[in-house]
Amino acid sequence: MAATRLYTKGRILGHKRGKRNSRPNQSLVQIEGVDSKEAARHYLGKRIAYVYKAKREINGSRVRVIWGRVSRPHGNSGVVKSKFRVNLPAKVFGASCRIMLFPSTI
Repeated sequence: MAATRLYTKGRILGHKRGKRNSRPNQSLVQIEGVDSKEAARHYLGKRIAYVYKAKREINGSRVRVIWGRVSRPHGNSGVVKSKFRVNLPAKVFGASCRIMLFPSTI
């Protein structure tokens, strides 16, 4: 049996910001294959996982996760605004993340 992926890939673009102010408590994420505001609405409420490797082991694993949630579309090109439990650091801009296909409304 082939393994099924329970997430779509996404890319962290940066924090929500104005011309001068950055808002680190809100992050912008581009979801792979989503290019309109209507398509982005399907992902509202879905959970996002930023998975990374740390230097120090905790409970035998170096893998860590920062969880977040898609809150609303941002603009017309399929970018979504999301809120993470801990604000994402600026060094992860451009990194990939996982948009989980749950919780589902189907």
